[in-house]
Amino acid sequence: MKKVFVLVPLVLAVLTFNSGQGAPPQKKPPSMIGVNVVLNVDINQAVLSQLALYGKVRDVIYEIRALTLQCPASNLALIQRLPYVAAANPDAERNGAPVDSVPYPDFTTFGWSTWNLDAINVTSDTGGNKRQVAYDGTGVYVAVLDTGLVDSWRQYFPQERIAVQYARSFGGGGGEAAVVSEQPNKWEHDQNSHGTHVTSTILGYSFYGTPFNGVAPMATVIPVKVLNQNGRGWSSVIARGITYVADLKAGPLAGYPVVINMSLGGSVLDPVEQAAIDYAIDNGVIIVASAGNNGTWGMGYPGAYAPVISVGAAGWIGEWQDSSWWYARDVADPSSADDVYIADFSSRALAGQDLDVAAPGSWVVGPYQVNSGQLSYYFLGGTSMATPHVAGIVALMAQKDPELTAAEAEGILETSAIPLAAGCRTITNPDGTTTEVCWEADATGAGLATADAALAATP
Repeated sequence: MKKVFVLVPLVLAVLTFNSGQGAPPQKKPPSMIGVNVVLNVDINQAVLSQLALYGKVRDVIYEIRALTLQCPASNLALIQRLPYVAAANPDAERNGAPVDSVPYPDFTTFGWSTWNLDAINVTSDTGGNKRQVAYDGTGVYVAVLDTGLVDSWRQYFPQERIAVQYARSFGGGGGEAAVVSEQPNKWEHDQNSHGTHVTSTILGYSFYGTPFNGVAPMATVIPVKVLNQNGRGWSSVIARGITYVADLKAGPLAGYPVVINMSLGGSVLDPVEQAAIDYAIDNGVIIVASAGNNGTWGMGYPGAYAPVISVGAAGWIGEWQDSSWWYARDVADPSSADDVYIADFSSRALAGQDLDVAAPGSWVVGPYQVNSGQLSYYFLGGTSMATPHVAGIVALMAQKDPELTAAEAEGILETSAIPLAAGCRTITNPDGTTTEVCWEADATGAGLATADAALAATP
């Protein structure tokens, strides 16, 4: 049903020839890698000095007994065998890019709400502003760990809804450098737009001056840039971002609910990232992450890690019935599983992986700029788009119950979701053709998350 567009950079190889005769062979330098290390002891100078024998310590996260090393690849096995090392592995790559996008320039007459908010029962209809839940996210902070926001974010979101005093950008990691550093103000100079689109689902957005609904429009978003301008990054950087938010929750935000949205993932569970997640949850943060866009190849991490609330991507059988379907067609109430399908790209749960719920992640409209400073809006499809729907629902739940824990939020979402049995649906494509999409029980988790049911089940 959807195509994956992969941009392949053109690499120019420059060959240098040695004109010397009889020159002695040069010893090839060792291959250097970035390694993430979690210790089973507190970090002290003695431990750092011993590790320095194996490589160069680049970053230390004392809160979670973790650090990064730049070292020869051949030293990894030696580091893993050290008695004070709980886990060590090469820095894991993370990707937050959407699976597909369709530019849609013909936005004409429209209302205040869109199909995806109708599908999760935040609104009762598309068109006019018809919110049907009593909560709006007031008093809740949602940290969006992503690519940051575009320069023109103030033309999409109210300034009051973005916590600029807490916004941060972290970069580096991976490869041969292994350095994680803070990048002042880069969080609001994103050239990718992924984080802006994700944020728009939580808060809503202005479309050339006309407001569109968000799941939790009065929540306060903390942009934390952990992915680069290509929408990619490393788990060492993400761990630093998670730890930063956890420290906010333990410090200046101790009196407020805090949710993390991570519309990103990779193929392995990194131990430093896992330690950061555990640390954040222990400090009262609720983490929501995308299941991944790998279909039957399985879920991505950290979404597949059990303490995280993971989200798969669902769609609506009413899509593309006409040009105005996304804002003018009503998703029938009461909500019916027969109106919902699971997108073919949405990652299925393999053995040992934990998929919790599904949410709208097919053809979600939001701000997405392809030219810096030029406002534009795109349909995007991916579990990246599904995740902020659930993060927004959790923000509503946390507004109702500020003491809500991660385990409680996950349990409520699962028990209140609309079950989606394995099945098939025939859907309309953007070009007017139809496609049959099918899925098994491993694709749905507990089913479609809805705001009204989750709130009703929240004490």
